[in-house]
Amino acid sequence: MKLTQKPVLRQTLTLAPQMIQSLNMLTVPILKLEQMLRHELAINPMLEETSPTEDNETELSSAGEDSEAESDPALNKIDWETYFGEDHEVNKPYMRGSFEKAEEINDQSPAPEKNLYEHLNEQLSYAQLSESQKVIGQYIIGNLDECGFLTCSISDIAEALSVGELRVWQVLTVIQGFDPSGVGARNLRESLLIQLNQNEMVGTLPYLIVSLYFDRLDKLSHGQLARLLKVPQERIERAFEEIRQLGPGPALGRFSIPATAIIPDLIVERIDDEFIIIYNDKNVPRLRVSMAYKDILKKTQKPDDDTQKYVKEKLDQARWILSAINQRRLTMIRVMEAIVKRQKEFFEYGTSHLRPLRMQDIADEVEMDVSTICRVANDKYVQTPMGVYEIKYFFNSGVSTDDGEELTKRNVKQIISKIITDENPGDPLPDQKIKEMLAKEGVQIARRTVSKYREELKIMPARFRKRTDKGIRDKAQNNENSGSIEEISLKPIETVS
Repeated sequence: MKLTQKPVLRQTLTLAPQMIQSLNMLTVPILKLEQMLRHELAINPMLEETSPTEDNETELSSAGEDSEAESDPALNKIDWETYFGEDHEVNKPYMRGSFEKAEEINDQSPAPEKNLYEHLNEQLSYAQLSESQKVIGQYIIGNLDECGFLTCSISDIAEALSVGELRVWQVLTVIQGFDPSGVGARNLRESLLIQLNQNEMVGTLPYLIVSLYFDRLDKLSHGQLARLLKVPQERIERAFEEIRQLGPGPALGRFSIPATAIIPDLIVERIDDEFIIIYNDKNVPRLRVSMAYKDILKKTQKPDDDTQKYVKEKLDQARWILSAINQRRLTMIRVMEAIVKRQKEFFEYGTSHLRPLRMQDIADEVEMDVSTICRVANDKYVQTPMGVYEIKYFFNSGVSTDDGEELTKRNVKQIISKIITDENPGDPLPDQKIKEMLAKEGVQIARRTVSKYREELKIMPARFRKRTDKGIRDKAQNNENSGSIEEISLKPIETVS
């Protein structure tokens, strides 16, 4: 085979440093943003903090104004001949020493401690995935609990992002290969199987025990398992020792837990008949490009190339940060305004008036990509007259009733919960019967959807609901009244994973 070289035209997507900076700042909540900016302030001598009482032209919080980095012509392009002219009486070591000392001190500033979500997002950024797949990945990571378990269903993620379930499965499979082992699982059984798979133990006795008998381990003795698997009991005991070495929660004890105090990124206030969006950045440091560096530059003869490169690099980083802060504020306010417009009845009358809403709907409204809406919604809160809510709370799948009324998934789950609460404890309703009762109310959903919603409500199937505390008390009362001495079993109720 002959090897040849020839030019090839190819389209590739690359992100500029300022775009990466902007995306990073949009992804993090306000508390983390404050930590990030204070860290940047410590390591970049081209940044300085201003007080809210200083000139409004230097405040980043002023709506509609460009950052100082954009408005100062001197910062748009460094004129090295002006700042490092031969006619200046300068002390070159002073220039080098100042910046080198600043870099030496600032490099000692500790970076903010990573939590599970940052650890996973960092791995996601290096994964061989398309930008659209990484958006799905960010949404999945944002819906993990502190132990690393996925808290929502594949179908919910697919509907929220307007993508196919297969695409969600593909990205979830990639995330389940991240560190810590077992992360992204939907339950303990799946987490253990992922860990065993990564330990190359597929097909081993521990793997068979977890995959085939996990739901019955509280009932089966080691001897019974040995007979079922046709192995000596000693091997079963060794297998359990290996299973115990696995993590019960993928991230349990490994990462710092985010602060429990909730600080909303946005505030929605009602003034007369209008809802006003307030960007809650009162604790975020207000930054600008440092003016002090100009004095140093003017007193310095033209430095070597390394110094010029260092100053230019830090100046570019400072300007990108200022631009990203401003873009974050504008984007979040714009998205929240669109949400309030679509969910106005919720803000006026309460949670029962929440309407079905997809992220794609808001993306179309504000003319942004759905990935931007996903970044705004993940891990961020808004303070409203009704209380503090996660922004993603306002995105709901829904169904239409026979009379045209739209119900959110939460509304349907509330109806199912009430039906089960009011049922006869001695004759609980199966999912098919609940489906039929919903249909009579004009809510047309499949039986499997009823089952899924019931499981998300952590309510057991009908065959197990007979043995509730109320049912036991009723049975005890009946036995007492009839004079029966039948023993009442108080064994734990079997739950469904």
